[in-house]
Amino acid sequence: MKTPCTVNTLGESFGRLRAQKRMGLVPFVAGGFPELAALGPALTAMGSAANAELGVAAIEVGFPFSDPIADGPTIQAAFTEALAAGVTVGDIFKSVAEVRPMVHVPLVAMVSYSIVYRWGVGRFCREAKAAGFGGLIVPDLPPPEAEAVCDQVRGEGLDTVLLVAPTTREARRAEITNLCSGFVYYLSVTGITGERDGLPADLAGNIAGLRKLTDKPICVGFGIHQARQVADLARVADGAIVGSAIVKRMKENREKGPAAVAAVVGEYCRQLLGQ
Repeated sequence: MKTPCTVNTLGESFGRLRAQKRMGLVPFVAGGFPELAALGPALTAMGSAANAELGVAAIEVGFPFSDPIADGPTIQAAFTEALAAGVTVGDIFKSVAEVRPMVHVPLVAMVSYSIVYRWGVGRFCREAKAAGFGGLIVPDLPPPEAEAVCDQVRGEGLDTVLLVAPTTREARRAEITNLCSGFVYYLSVTGITGERDGLPADLAGNIAGLRKLTDKPICVGFGIHQARQVADLARVADGAIVGSAIVKRMKENREKGPAAVAAVVGEYCRQLLGQ
């Protein structure tokens, strides 16, 4: 197997997969859970050269927040535990920076705008970029307020990713997709994150509608946790985002230590990609 070089931008990663007519996997990890020491090994395992070759396109790193917008009970509990342990934004930046050279895919920060605002948009973006992040997903920043912030984020050299829900009106969808430079995060269902057995019937039609508004990659999240779901998504989307199922596996293996947790989630990514 040919070993790919480390890819730093979302455009490069999804462009490579598009050229190969393949869909990417975007796993999510809750920063600081089940302990801060697990973050680096998990990123290294999920974003290994072998997994990048198989189709891991990027990794989302969730920044713990006390009042998450759409995270289900699994991710909420992980964030609550990380905050109780005293995990900070600076801790996550440091942990990411330490392993970034060994992670072969882009890293995207999933972060509440409240955190970014408190740090200052410019400062947060500069430190995120220095740590090795390639973009920000800001789930609670709607247009038109998002426009100035997204301009500043991109001005600091980071990609922007915003969310589109099934209930989002078409005019608002156009506004949101225009503000996305990395990819469009499409929520497969209205509600909160968590594992679900099937994909909604309106998914293909909604993604087709988004294709008319943007040429950016479209990644689908919420509820995905099985290889068959990922395979089904490959027919319509550019990426499958998997979060709660990864956090759940990290929790189930926490007593075995960070190395074992990392091995489990790295292997789970391969399983999701049909390997």
